Amino acid sequence: MKKVEAIIKPFELDDVREAAAGAGAHGMTISEVHGFERLRGRGEIHGGTEDVADFVPRLKVEMLVEEDQVARLAGAIRRVACKGRIGDGEIFVVDIDDAVRIRTGEHGATAV
Repeated sequence: MKKVEAIIKPFELDDVREAAAGAGAHGMTISEVHGFERLRGRGEIHGGTEDVADFVPRLKVEMLVEEDQVARLAGAIRRVACKGRIGDGEIFVVDIDDAVRIRTGEHGATAV
């Protein structure tokens, strides 16, 4: 199993959710995060006004998928989140050794 983590702009969530579902992701976890990238104190447009800050709001979207789904999922996320600008986000792929469903005790892919 692999965990696909995408750091995206908050307003991209609906498009990313639809793209992920179409690529075979069965669920996701969303976290509000803040970070800085190459912007570091330069302005970014939020809601039509320029915001200058060291940290900008982002969402971290996490999904567990089988290894053969990673390329399709990452490609789908990139297609909808890429606007060709600094701050479009990142996608990370992480190996997952095991997963355990707390309620049933199932392990591995069946736990997801």
